[in-house]
Amino acid sequence: MPSLRKALLPFLIAVLIATPVMTGMGTVSAAEASDINDLVILQNVPEIDHEAKNGELQLDALHVYQDGHFKKSGEQSWISSNQNVATVDAAGKVTATGKPGKAFIQVTDGKSSDRIAIQAKPDPEAKEGKGKPPVKISVVKETGERYNLVDNAIRQMTMEEKVGQMLMPDFRNWNGKNVTEMLPEIDRLVKDYHLGGVILFRENVVTTEQTTRLADAYQAASEKYGMFLTIDQEGGIVTRLQSGTDMPGNMALGATRSKELAYDAGRVIGEELASLGINFNLAPALDVNNNPDNPVIGVRSFGEDPKLVANLGTSYIQGLQDTGTAATAKHFPGHGDTAVDSHLGLPEVPYDKERLMEVELYPFQQAMDHGIDAILTAHVTFPKIDDTTVISKKDGTEIHLPATLSHKVLTGLMREEMGYDGLIFTDALNMKAIADHFGPVDTVIKAIQAGTDIVLMPVGLEPVAEGVYDAVRSGEISEERIEASVRRILTLKLERGILKEENPRPVEEKIANALKVVGSDEHKAVERAAAEQSVTLLKNEEVLPLVPNADDRIIVVGNTYIEDLYNAVKEKHANTVLIKASAPLTEEQLAQVGEAKAVIAGTVTSTVAQRSVTSPQMRLVNQLITETETPVIGVGIRNPYDIMAYPDADAYLAQYSFRTASFKATASILFGEVAPAGTLPVTIPGADGSVLYGYGHGLTY
Repeated sequence: MPSLRKALLPFLIAVLIATPVMTGMGTVSAAEASDINDLVILQNVPEIDHEAKNGELQLDALHVYQDGHFKKSGEQSWISSNQNVATVDAAGKVTATGKPGKAFIQVTDGKSSDRIAIQAKPDPEAKEGKGKPPVKISVVKETGERYNLVDNAIRQMTMEEKVGQMLMPDFRNWNGKNVTEMLPEIDRLVKDYHLGGVILFRENVVTTEQTTRLADAYQAASEKYGMFLTIDQEGGIVTRLQSGTDMPGNMALGATRSKELAYDAGRVIGEELASLGINFNLAPALDVNNNPDNPVIGVRSFGEDPKLVANLGTSYIQGLQDTGTAATAKHFPGHGDTAVDSHLGLPEVPYDKERLMEVELYPFQQAMDHGIDAILTAHVTFPKIDDTTVISKKDGTEIHLPATLSHKVLTGLMREEMGYDGLIFTDALNMKAIADHFGPVDTVIKAIQAGTDIVLMPVGLEPVAEGVYDAVRSGEISEERIEASVRRILTLKLERGILKEENPRPVEEKIANALKVVGSDEHKAVERAAAEQSVTLLKNEEVLPLVPNADDRIIVVGNTYIEDLYNAVKEKHANTVLIKASAPLTEEQLAQVGEAKAVIAGTVTSTVAQRSVTSPQMRLVNQLITETETPVIGVGIRNPYDIMAYPDADAYLAQYSFRTASFKATASILFGEVAPAGTLPVTIPGADGSVLYGYGHGLTY
């Protein structure tokens, strides 16, 4: 470093003489300033791979402290050694001029300095027509020990600090109340246990302004390293934000067959999360939903075809990650072919590795190959992969080890065979598939031994943390195993810019920006397009589109989410009546239906029992079909499989989502304002096991 400083001496003198462009002055205390050891450009760190896009590159300067931790510098000056090749502004944004040559972009805080080279060379392959070819921009990093930020930080972290990076609790509630603002008790836990991140739920994220303040407070609570602020914002039935854009979900995207819409859905979700300060999305689900009886995945999947899931999933992931928001593929090795909800029990997938590689694992391999940030595990057993048995603490029975706790699955299959080196999350450890069978501390120890990096929602933060400390001290978990995870965690934080800042933007500025981004007109247009292109017309006995006269009555019948369907239909036709019922209608109600132009029956199911013809809502629909002459139009509000219970309906639409945009799209299609365009991303079986409607089926008009 002395030779570099000597080489940069003329530059430093020039900076001191000239009027400097400084940012964030006065934000570092004297004590902190004396603790700063170095200033480095983030893009010089070997693990970071940021290329210039459209001739532009955003550089970031980090202060490195004596104990190895690093923060985004709030005080520096930038200059270019050759402005004919590239310029740099006060915030470190580099813009290439288009001329060939080399420029050193240099930064200083008046004490330490660093530089990185911008190389511009003619690119003959990009030449179009006559004239000189355009230049191609490349970044030439500096090298040296000073740039090994991650290893240098780990070397000086305490064991407790390392473990803290791996713990990700939820603070959904506190003393019986939803946590919507930072509490002193939570602030203290973040500090005492050196937490690397938290997960947020719908209870935590009520409004745009409140959510931005909460995210800002979490980052302020972390003392050294930025926090992963994660959330399950999949879209569709798993949507946490209570304000903003409500995408219709993965199966709706599967019905569109559009990689562009999948990319845009991921981008919109990523932009909204990023504006709020939420930097990690535990989405998308890459489960292949090839089991109609699946009670937990269903419409959270893009469909039953592994290639469709992979193509749309990688597009969605790219959209998310292009916004700087980290993405997560779940639930590895695959939760799609199960008939048990792992929130409630322990499912099993019985297939061998060959079948898994062709179906369940195919989308995950594609996501890994495309640079997915994280993989989240399934609390599902795969006995053909790991036949290890353990004794359940619930009832003393012998059970197979679930994937979340399996070294053969996480390290042997995922890391060694599939070549993945990103982050591994457990699914929530309070789910019954795990919590019923394993003790809270034992669960976390087994997960870490298996190869997980992030322990999600451990049951009891304090005893779990102390239990892991004891396991490391005793050698039950090696410190090298912990350090391997921390290395991946800190590397991703650097890659995604999840850093403590010496000079963070005022929260009011963040709120003002978030209010512009969340629920913007452009985002709502993507939401509307995804909904309208997804709704699938499976059956139409010359009933649709509806063309009623003003005095013709339309009746909407159902129970769950039925007001939303009714409101959307009533917007199109004023003479619409709602009959809210979850059981067969009375004679008076049947007479009312008999006088109507058409009846629209909305059904909502997530389980096989709800889809049984003997269930109350399905008896209701079949009563409408058999006991009235009025055309019956079925709408599967959530699950496309609902028509299995009432195949004799005159028409049927699958909308895959109970979000507002999907109801509006269905109404527009019912009245012919929009032509149905969706095609089934799954096969609908008949009651006898035959195919009622095949994969790819979809009508239009």
